[in-house]
Amino acid sequence: MEMGKLGRILLVLLFMASAAACSKKNVPVQPGFGAGGPGADGYGSGGTGEGGYGSGSGGGGLDDAKWREMGINSEAEKQEFLAKVEGFENQDVYFDYDSYVLSEPAKKILDTKVAFLKRYPKVRVTVEGHCDNRGTNEYNLALGERRANSALQYLANSGLSSANLNIVSYGEERPLAGGNDESSFAKNRRAHFVVTY
Repeated sequence: MEMGKLGRILLVLLFMASAAACSKKNVPVQPGFGAGGPGADGYGSGGTGEGGYGSGSGGGGLDDAKWREMGINSEAEKQEFLAKVEGFENQDVYFDYDSYVLSEPAKKILDTKVAFLKRYPKVRVTVEGHCDNRGTNEYNLALGERRANSALQYLANSGLSSANLNIVSYGEERPLAGGNDESSFAKNRRAHFVVTY
């Protein structure tokens, strides 16, 4: 009889452990945030670990014809491009609380993105809008969309083809920092850029 009770307790504990493993988790904090945002090393989030590099890690899925179509003809040019993609994706644009207005530091970051996209016009970019966790999910999704749109409009107004630009809002769903303090909030109020080609 005691063994049956122990078995039920173990089942309950196993169920609780599996439920905890499936619960929502925050993305760990990444070091360094760019000008206009937290930190001072000139780089942003380091990404979410999704997207980027178009056809696989390091762009290895592209054939020679696709590289040539992009204006990249040598291994050195390919490595330079991949390094620039990494820098492009690792530099986020940050926003003030409850705002989607671009600051002057944010515009400077976007100007470097414009230069990259003019050099590589075949590249496509998704601008992701992110928020801190204050406010409702619906409000944050809308605010994330406005932030992504602000960045996209700046790029488009700089002479880039809007055909290669799109947006997505994640609201508060993909936080970069998991804390509930102003430093974490500031890191989560951002537009992140993902390159595909």
